[in-house]
Amino acid sequence: MQPQPQYGAYPPPPPPPGPPAQPQYGEYAPPPAAASAPPQYGSYPPPPAPPQYGAYPPPPAPPQYNAYPPQYAPPGYGPAWTPPPKPGLIPLRPLGFGTLLGAPFRVLRRNPGPTFGSALIIQIVVAFISLLIIGGASFYAFTRINQASSADRAAVTSGSIAIVLLSLLIPLALALISSGLLQGILVIEVSREVLGEKRKLGELWRAAGKRMWPLVLWYLLEGAAIVVVLAIAVGIVVALASIGGTPGVVSAVLVGILFALGLGALAVWLGTKVSLVPCIIVLERLSVPRAIARSWRLTQRSFWRTFGIEALVTLIVYFASQVVTQPISFIFGIVLGLLSPNDSTSSSATTIVGIVVLELVVLVLQLVFGAITSVVQAAAISVLYIDLRMRKEGLDLELIRFVEARQAGHVDPADDPFQVRVVPQGPAEQRPF
Repeated sequence: MQPQPQYGAYPPPPPPPGPPAQPQYGEYAPPPAAASAPPQYGSYPPPPAPPQYGAYPPPPAPPQYNAYPPQYAPPGYGPAWTPPPKPGLIPLRPLGFGTLLGAPFRVLRRNPGPTFGSALIIQIVVAFISLLIIGGASFYAFTRINQASSADRAAVTSGSIAIVLLSLLIPLALALISSGLLQGILVIEVSREVLGEKRKLGELWRAAGKRMWPLVLWYLLEGAAIVVVLAIAVGIVVALASIGGTPGVVSAVLVGILFALGLGALAVWLGTKVSLVPCIIVLERLSVPRAIARSWRLTQRSFWRTFGIEALVTLIVYFASQVVTQPISFIFGIVLGLLSPNDSTSSSATTIVGIVVLELVVLVLQLVFGAITSVVQAAAISVLYIDLRMRKEGLDLELIRFVEARQAGHVDPADDPFQVRVVPQGPAEQRPF
């Protein structure tokens, strides 16, 4: 029995540890506990290898502009909508100001042979025929006047003046016919370049010849309206001036100024409203009255935009031609002054030769720049017509459909994307698409 510890007595300290017991011979000694050694290289799983090129899936494609969800994609356009293509002259979408301003000049650069060549041929032919007719009539008239007797000179002079004036009608008619032909050529060329096509000279002339007479009729009506309005205005001014005295002259001057301002504004307004008539006659194959009504509807709420583009293109071409022709005239004048410093016979002959050369150079430049002006102005009207139809009738969607069908080889030869489709709206109503 162990004694109980007394209060306040401490227990005796434990005995000090002795040496570890040595294993006896023949006994198995357990191995000492392994010390925690630092991990050796390779004791852990090897680190993952760096990703190889192509090990990851490719990044997703960027989202398409204004892409349709698959369930809302229009039939025939695939699962998603892509930006409109630009197969040729302009992108197939409503055009901005810069595109409208630059496209007419690109027409001349993309296919210069049929466009500039056609305009230059027409300008040369009209100028040559006009020179022959007017020159021949003037020579005949002056010959009659010189051969007339003193008693008949007044009557012969009046008849000769009438002959010269009548001879001016033939070049005017030729100019109208050539304007219609050139406008038709450029309208067809622009419409084909929009689709990425180029036509040859003979193809354009044959295609434009089919619609030449409606175009000529339109230009005849336009010219007749201008002549009638001017004749009425001049008649009123002459009638006021014939009253006599200061009040009559002052009234004639004031009325003439008012007529000039009013007729100028009326010409700008009506000319802009009916400027698309040649394009409609050629591409939509409408008659002249229907083409006038359709041009009026297309330019509705787009008057200032249409007028601004047409006026700006005209001003650009005009100033460009003046920049070229005026320095040449100035230089030739200086050269002629140096060649003929006095009034001797030789210097006079030199002056005449120089004047003839100057006139020929100026005539050639006028023909060249006249051709360029005609091409650019006609192309500007054609591009404006296509832009207005894309904005108001969705022509860009029809052109995209045609381009995609052509790329897939499913284009009907008789299919014309510029034709106005008529969609039935009811038993008694139809409207153009």
